[in-house]
Amino acid sequence: MTKLKIGAIADDKPVRIAIDLPAAVHRDLMSYAEILSRETGQKISDPNKLIAPMVVRFMATDRAFAKARKRLHAKDDEG
Repeated sequence: MTKLKIGAIADDKPVRIAIDLPAAVHRDLMSYAEILSRETGQKISDPNKLIAPMVVRFMATDRAFAKARKRLHAKDDEG
């Protein structure tokens, strides 16, 4: 079994944004959705719904971002 970085997709109220993806990224997104569907047994009807959990995972594992965010919130608490 493949250990993907994201798991099942939570059903949450979205905020709509529009982005343009390079064609190669879109193809990879489609492949990722297919593999995730096989791994989880959850049909991914819209691969675009993978983008948010991928961004969440990326930010959650970015140590520099976590440190900067902590410093930012510390400044907000001081002021």
